[in-house]
Amino acid sequence: MKRRDVVILGSTGSIGTQALDIVRAHPERFRVVGLTAGGSNLALFEAQVAEFAPQFSGLGEEASVAAAARGCDVVLNAVTGAVGLRPTLAALEAGNVLALANKESLVMGGEVVTRKAGEGQLVPVDSEHSALAQCLRSGRADEVRRLVLTASGGPFRGRTREELAGVTVAEALNHPTWDMGPVVTINSATLLNKGLEVIEAHLLFDIDYDDIKVTVHPTSVVHSMVEFVDGSTIAQASPPTMLIPIALGLGWPDRVPHTAPAVDWTSDQRWEFFPLDDAAFPAVALAREAGRRGGTAPAVYNAANEVCVQAFRHGQIGFLDIIDTVSAAVTAHGVPSKGEDLGVDDILAADAWARDEAHRLVSTIDPPESPNA
Repeated sequence: MKRRDVVILGSTGSIGTQALDIVRAHPERFRVVGLTAGGSNLALFEAQVAEFAPQFSGLGEEASVAAAARGCDVVLNAVTGAVGLRPTLAALEAGNVLALANKESLVMGGEVVTRKAGEGQLVPVDSEHSALAQCLRSGRADEVRRLVLTASGGPFRGRTREELAGVTVAEALNHPTWDMGPVVTINSATLLNKGLEVIEAHLLFDIDYDDIKVTVHPTSVVHSMVEFVDGSTIAQASPPTMLIPIALGLGWPDRVPHTAPAVDWTSDQRWEFFPLDDAAFPAVALAREAGRRGGTAPAVYNAANEVCVQAFRHGQIGFLDIIDTVSAAVTAHGVPSKGEDLGVDDILAADAWARDEAHRLVSTIDPPESPNA
């Protein structure tokens, strides 16, 4: 098997470091030819460059764009947030296979990204979408009835909206099953992350929003499911780990042996599923609304949330204010730009507008009485 040349964007984050663990464990299959990072952990980045000796390395968005455009077998975009859009487009324009962990770039880029992606060029790394891609191998496209995304429910599963009013940053960062960065962890607490994933699933698999369901599965063992027209449901299951979807993204369509432990079928197993409480967690319904409107609306959804999460982490707004403010920004955006003429500049303009609007809305909110910690 030919060894694959890999570029990793966001190498010092959770996904990036795990990807390097996979490369380290399988030097016969992967070789790192490019590394980039945001610069928040310079010592780690320098150690990575020293260990893997890539042909190209650099810090910041421009470095990621340059690295993504280099000839290689696969680019892993593990950058967090909207800054991943330009590297995503650069990788696709260069003809590289893109293993996409940066869901924000697909959500905000929408049809701009999907128009640039050739067949088989865009490989999902999110655990849910990797699971869907695996399950979809079980049947033809015309045999699919619906996609079912699983959600852990985060640290506040079962709470009413009223009970969420006073939660703190520390509580929101205490995810019960996944160890992730702070932004993604808070997005999981609000279920905004699941909203992004609904839009992502629509764009990746061309399934109508009405046929993409969300179910709450607290143990995060079933990562997602596909229901077929005959009533069969195919599920992908493993203990909670990102190693499997990352390795599959790097090796797609081939699996990497001995990536992570499987479910222990000799032990007691209890899998529970619960309906999503849209009243307490309206982020998913709001994502469907933004996704159906299309064009620049998902970019507004994502950008406004990034501002609101930062404001929440700094004690400027309360937990419930995050999605309420995102909703207000999406509503204020009005009719989104869309269609064949929609370009990167339109997406970035909508992103900038949404950030300004979110900052304005945040400034009108009274800070929580007790500072978040």
